[in-house]
Amino acid sequence: MTRITKRFRTLNRSLHLQSQRETSNSWNSQMRELAKHGHYRQSLHLYRRLLRSGGSPTAFTFPFALKSCAALSLPAAGAQLHAHAVRAGCEPDPFVQTALIAMYCRCGSVENARKVFDESPQSKTLTVCYNALIAGYVYNSQMENGIVLFLRMRELDVWVNAVTVLGLVPGFTDPVHLGFGRCVHGFTVRCGLEMDFSVGNCLLTMYVRCGSIELARNLFDGMPMKELITWNAMISGYAQNGLATHVLELYREMESSGISPDPVTLVGVLSSCANLGARKVGLKVEQQVECSGLGFNPFLKNALINMHARCGNLARARAIFDDMTEKNLVSWTAIVGGYGVHGQGEIAVGLFDEMTKSGIQPDGTVFVSILSACSHAGLTDKGLDYFALMERDYGLKPGPEHYACMVDLLGRAGRLAEAQGLIESMPVETDGSVWGALLGACKIHRNVELAELAFDRVIKLEPMNTGYYVLMSNIYTEAENSEGVLRVRMMMRERKLIKDIGCSYIEYKGRNHLFMAGDRSHPQTEEIYRILNELEGLVKELSGYKKNYQERRNEELVSGIGVHSEKLAIAFGLLNTGLGMEILVIKNLRICGDCHLFIKLVSKIVDRQFIVRDATRFHHFEGGACSCNDYW
Repeated sequence: MTRITKRFRTLNRSLHLQSQRETSNSWNSQMRELAKHGHYRQSLHLYRRLLRSGGSPTAFTFPFALKSCAALSLPAAGAQLHAHAVRAGCEPDPFVQTALIAMYCRCGSVENARKVFDESPQSKTLTVCYNALIAGYVYNSQMENGIVLFLRMRELDVWVNAVTVLGLVPGFTDPVHLGFGRCVHGFTVRCGLEMDFSVGNCLLTMYVRCGSIELARNLFDGMPMKELITWNAMISGYAQNGLATHVLELYREMESSGISPDPVTLVGVLSSCANLGARKVGLKVEQQVECSGLGFNPFLKNALINMHARCGNLARARAIFDDMTEKNLVSWTAIVGGYGVHGQGEIAVGLFDEMTKSGIQPDGTVFVSILSACSHAGLTDKGLDYFALMERDYGLKPGPEHYACMVDLLGRAGRLAEAQGLIESMPVETDGSVWGALLGACKIHRNVELAELAFDRVIKLEPMNTGYYVLMSNIYTEAENSEGVLRVRMMMRERKLIKDIGCSYIEYKGRNHLFMAGDRSHPQTEEIYRILNELEGLVKELSGYKKNYQERRNEELVSGIGVHSEKLAIAFGLLNTGLGMEILVIKNLRICGDCHLFIKLVSKIVDRQFIVRDATRFHHFEGGACSCNDYW
């Protein structure tokens, strides 16, 4: 009887333990599914139900619960789970240790994560624990600690896998990290990890963020498999670094390879179309957006507004803006800035006021747009009002970019003393743009004395910016101060400075044609210069043009260049487009007085409309007049 009782009790205990395991597995499965699909609160609620039902959590329970605490950033609940894991004897389990490290790091308690790692002897040999802590260091912007831990991992010969690299490399986001990033890349090649698709894309993104586009492209070209994420990384890299032409070339290559773009791709392409003034390509992308059913995407809508505005089509930009059911701050900033650079300050002001009345809180970026719009349109008092309410009503402290707008605003209005006083009272450190704005205003109002002060300050801040030297030389030329001109030219020669070469783009048949100042490389060079000579012969006979020759000759002496690029682009446009067609030219520098007057007169002679976007604004030339009213 005793033997039968013992056997029964043993069998009963075995069945009870099996039942507990089956129950725990059921709870764990449910928690896993909830956490997997992002239902983190429900997962933790299920954990509490498990405890209340008398069940015992296992080493398979805690990773799901800890993951939920990490996702919800609940450090107190995570610490309680840690205590439960210790009490249940589950803490030494590698999966529990990894989850604890990840939870503490996600909750911002890296010290506790490191304590978990250091207090467990076995964690120092486990790749998963190193991976969790390295990723945690990167997540908390402690790159040095992440690098040190990676080096220790290599020193102890702990196995490095793709997860290790994917945890470490995203932290390399600055050019100072490039050296070590290249070392990690070399390591992945030696270990055969580079062929991992995710690792390759991660390294590509690293090179882009560190500003090494050439290395990124080398890696891109050598990748055996390129999916959408790969193309997007390279396209975004080119776009962020201002290499708009490369973006469009790569986009064509992507289309030829059969890869369909997504919103990320198209935003990068549209921003590049905006930079280049590539209207036809932009229109093609817009059609693609509508046909693919992505027209609702707010990021694409904003990119389209910006593209059309910067390609000279304000009417289309406004139509897209008005059609948006929900307008965010980026949308308002794009349309306000669009009207501003076109010199339509009154409309920009109306839109800005409408934005604030609608409850949208302005930021520093939109204030730059509205202050610039007021400056371009000569709305001095309105600009002063906006500058005052930045801090008073919205608690935004003006930065150097806002002060530069205000100096430009006051300077254009001839209030040079106020502009100088504003600079000298700035609570933030001045930069070259602020003094440069004052120097530009001095040229407009021919104030040589103040110009010399501004020039002295600006070249101390930006000694290699040739634009300021040329500007000062022109001021001296207008004042008939030959000694000053010679002095500036000697300064440039001593510092081995050469004026930035002007270049202009003009789109023709879906391709951008680039012209440099003095360019003779274009296949149609002979015809271009023939038309240009004919036009110059005609405009010389008109009053008001000859007096600009002195400034032009001086600039050519200082810079050593020939015919300005926008004139070549205009001649090309007249040569290749039909009568009555509008011609858009994009220039990298500020248009000079000679070219401005030349294009005005040509617009009257040939009865054509020209749109020139220079470094600061748009100029719409028609019938011998410009939209800027000679105020730029």
